[in-house]
Amino acid sequence: MGRHRQPQIRQRLLDACTDYALEHGLPDRLEPLATAAGTSSRMLIYHFGTRDGLLREILGQARQRQVEAFTDLIRLRPEEAYPVTLARAWSAISGPPGEPYLRMFTRLHDTAGEPLWPGFRRTATTDWLAPLEDGLRSLGRPELATVVLAVIRGLLMDLDATGDTARTNQAFDDFLTTIDSPLRSQ
Repeated sequence: MGRHRQPQIRQRLLDACTDYALEHGLPDRLEPLATAAGTSSRMLIYHFGTRDGLLREILGQARQRQVEAFTDLIRLRPEEAYPVTLARAWSAISGPPGEPYLRMFTRLHDTAGEPLWPGFRRTATTDWLAPLEDGLRSLGRPELATVVLAVIRGLLMDLDATGDTARTNQAFDDFLTTIDSPLRSQ
């Protein structure tokens, strides 16, 4: 008779593996994850079925953490202007708090990531639209949510490619000025 699965052990292992992957990236082998979790590769396979199964769960948990943190950053705060909220959110998303997520999820934005998380690119785009629309509604411009998201994603790609923090930060500040300005009549 086999051992009964213990969900609390599985969750502890997943938490440790997710923490490791956020700090170091997804490894090519199970050994670094097993070491980080204080277990063996064999036990990881026992709890998660396959290496890819474990990686999918790590990605899912990391994405859940990211969505919770970043949704809170971009939510409308009645006591402050929404461009101020977006400026603070940009600082976190593009700065040290966001780096682990960018490092982990960048590879999923291209087709190489599809086998681990089919449809990730679509999900990673659409899950931010509703909170952005809510915030931009305070400016009377909820239709700009797609534009704001595209600017954030584009500048993150630029930052990843160039490392030019000053230039990308200035570009985002300039962008916020354009959405915060009243429409000029022609």
